[in-house]
Amino acid sequence: MIRHIVMWKVRAGTPGERQENIERVRLGFEGLKGRIPGLLHLEIGVDNSRVDYACDLVLYSEFGSQAALNAYASHPEHLRLRDELVGIRIERHQVDYESVEGRGP
Repeated sequence: MIRHIVMWKVRAGTPGERQENIERVRLGFEGLKGRIPGLLHLEIGVDNSRVDYACDLVLYSEFGSQAALNAYASHPEHLRLRDELVGIRIERHQVDYESVEGRGP
């Protein structure tokens, strides 16, 4: 299983604009659930720590294989959402790793 974790900071001139952009990203990714083959789990969380070095959102997702993650990256629904969010996300950090859970010795 491949775990794909992405964190973003969003553009915001005002607290209201920040909340609007956070919701836009959150709802966009929530809308991908059940629409992309190989995407086993998707969870998106909004930061509530409010520390200055925190990201605004985190995406945690699981894929059955590296091939499934690669297919997600080029899937039309994902590409559509990515294009819709251009200019909203000002920082992006990503980690992909193979989970060793459930593997034998």
